[in-house]
Amino acid sequence: MTHFGDFEPLCRQVPSYPWCNLFYRQLHTHNASVLTPPSADAGSAPVGVNPECGIPLVGHDGSLANIANIIASALSILLLLLLIFWTTRRRAAVGRVEFRIFLVLYLLTLPFQLIDTGAFLQQGSTALTAITAIHAGLVAATFWALVGNAIVSTQVVEDGTLSSLVPFNFFTLAFFVATTYISLDVGFTFTTVFGPSNPPADLHSTPLFVLTSIWPGAAAIIYFLIMTYVVLAMLNEVRPMWYYVLAAVLFVLSQLDFFLLSKVICRGASQKVDGSFVATVLETAAVTVLYFAWRSITEESWEDDMYYPR
Repeated sequence: MTHFGDFEPLCRQVPSYPWCNLFYRQLHTHNASVLTPPSADAGSAPVGVNPECGIPLVGHDGSLANIANIIASALSILLLLLLIFWTTRRRAAVGRVEFRIFLVLYLLTLPFQLIDTGAFLQQGSTALTAITAIHAGLVAATFWALVGNAIVSTQVVEDGTLSSLVPFNFFTLAFFVATTYISLDVGFTFTTVFGPSNPPADLHSTPLFVLTSIWPGAAAIIYFLIMTYVVLAMLNEVRPMWYYVLAAVLFVLSQLDFFLLSKVICRGASQKVDGSFVATVLETAAVTVLYFAWRSITEESWEDDMYYPR
């Protein structure tokens, strides 16, 4: 029976689910008997723990690694660099510094994602476990930055000032450090606080599950609700709202693809690719639309008294 905080169903059914790397290391160290083919041989094991379908380690069975997602991530990195450049040039825009931090954080997740789902580092290795832990920390921090941007948009504090940047950066760092530490402890089991899983086969970690699976979805919902209030109630506009609706749709589609269609694609492609590259493209598209949404509500056409109600 599956319980809240169990990663076993995800690591078995969702190809290229990065957090499974942490549990593979945990099992490889403490309970290797739980690992069955294709995970039994670390030299060829795909991402996941006993996955129903997965891309083998590069060089095995003709595997080219997770080549589709590697390309998608690389192209996304180039696009994010362009978005960051455009954001930096808009010097007078509301929330420019905070939004740029969000873009930088998302940019940083991409190379880590490229590596820890790329199927070219051996499962159970120290490097793969550490990279996955840092990736988890960056994801949690990125979604806090998303929520932080929404809060800044309400002008409850003035953007770009210490009253905005100090708490914004404090919570960004807090999410990163806490999630990275928990992830490292799950993988390397420095202590018995966050691991190993009991029973081992359940791949259980409630804190990791909350920070990597629940928090991103909750943060996306919080962001959408706050921005709906900002656009419709504070700005009294409708046009920018369509950007946020489109971004939300793209994000939801990316998650549906990753969690529901990825295994179908993996099997249809004979384990050469999976749906992770589609999810990466859709997520990056959602972030790009968020840039245009942010730009639309910070245009010079908005009057100051509209954005700063008295």
